[in-house]
Amino acid sequence: MSGKPSVLFVCVHNAGRSQMAAGWLSHLAGDRIEVRSAGSAPAEAVNPVAVRAMAEVGVDITGRRPKILTAEAVQDSDVVITMGCGDACPVFPGKRYEDWQLDDPAGKDIEAVRPIRDEIRDRVEKLIGELTAG
Repeated sequence: MSGKPSVLFVCVHNAGRSQMAAGWLSHLAGDRIEVRSAGSAPAEAVNPVAVRAMAEVGVDITGRRPKILTAEAVQDSDVVITMGCGDACPVFPGKRYEDWQLDDPAGKDIEAVRPIRDEIRDRVEKLIGELTAG
């Protein structure tokens, strides 16, 4: 890896899980890690319940917009983390891929989204440790 590592979070709509993960990574790692997120079938807007759940812990993702997943985004990232997008994600040799099995917050209330948010934080903290070690 040259320079700072880059991470791409991918879920189908780029409206919930991947946005929360990108929000956590930006919040916790600052500018030490480049953060991207995208969706294979992006929604019109970020899930308002995900925005609210993140706001409760001081992470503002209100300005985020769902983006379409491109092969370039995958190619430009060191780590690609998928969240339930199955085979929609292009695979390139030499990339590190992880699939995080997380409930989709779509259509859920805030009580159901909080544990998803907290699990994403735990996974992001572990990821930061791995990427910034040494």
